[in-house]
Amino acid sequence: MSLSEEIDAERHSEDKKLRRERDAAVHRAEELREQLDAANRALTVIDRVEGVELSPPVWLSPEKPKTKAATVVAMLSDTHFDEVVLPEEVDYLNCYNREIAVKRLEAWSRGLIKMSRHYLSGLKYDGCVLILGGDIFSGDIHEELAETNEDTMIGSLLFWSEQIAAAIGLLAEEFGKVHVASVVGNHGRTSRKPRMKLRAKTNFDWLLAKMIERHFTNDKRVTFVIPEGSDAYFHVYQHGQLITHGDQASGGQGIGGIYPPIMRLRARKAQRYLATGQNFSTLWMGHWHQYLPSPSLIVNGSMKGLDEYAFISNFGHEQPQQAMAIITPEHGITIQAPIFCQNRKKEGW
Repeated sequence: MSLSEEIDAERHSEDKKLRRERDAAVHRAEELREQLDAANRALTVIDRVEGVELSPPVWLSPEKPKTKAATVVAMLSDTHFDEVVLPEEVDYLNCYNREIAVKRLEAWSRGLIKMSRHYLSGLKYDGCVLILGGDIFSGDIHEELAETNEDTMIGSLLFWSEQIAAAIGLLAEEFGKVHVASVVGNHGRTSRKPRMKLRAKTNFDWLLAKMIERHFTNDKRVTFVIPEGSDAYFHVYQHGQLITHGDQASGGQGIGGIYPPIMRLRARKAQRYLATGQNFSTLWMGHWHQYLPSPSLIVNGSMKGLDEYAFISNFGHEQPQQAMAIITPEHGITIQAPIFCQNRKKEGW
């Protein structure tokens, strides 16, 4: 290759290198311009946003509720009055006697009023329904109960009829009207063997309700339904309510607990009542000493609490409590809550 050719080749190579550098510089300049444009746009947006005054929508707080009609339904069952539970026999989880039972009955009455008056607002109560759901007494059908009860059945009947009448009077003062619906349990019977005929009229729960009814004969605020059968049916507004003690269900020892027998019981009763042109939205029962609330079935707790039988049988421990619910015309049962009855400090054990 001649000298001139070598010079041309070097010049051509140098030109190519300069063009590549020029193109790279142009490309970099374009990238910088794009970045600068993006930055300018961002700054423009920021300037515009910072200058804008926000106008959020007005979120209104809920209106204060208008006073709505409602009825309090309270259950009193499985109180087992005048039974004695010794704390040393139940690992000091409970203690029960007449003195403690009086305090728990008073605590229940005051707790029901406190719940209705202070915890629930915007309601105007048309009255109170009191369900006496059976097993008000432990009775003397078992030898060990007859040996350890605080009093004879006649003595218990006289004493506790006065105490429950006092509680009903307190509720009448608070709610204006009290409707008492009563069914009998299995403990208050006068025969050792459960009976089908004359079930109610041979039971001290029935006699207690009749004595209290006679006490309020001249008090128009208090009304009663005391059937001679095992169930009590009535309406709160247009919502049917059925009360039974719950001892008609058997079982409850399996993995499903008490749910299978009580749900079978409800289904059978619903079928029977539908066949007679009646319908109930809620079945209320006691007997099982477990508080189980639901819209269609309410199982009451026990005021007595854990006893020796439940302790030896390894049943679960539950605080003494009773069921209550609020029923409105529009929705039926809308609110449910337990009324706790025990205060160990005041009971002194």
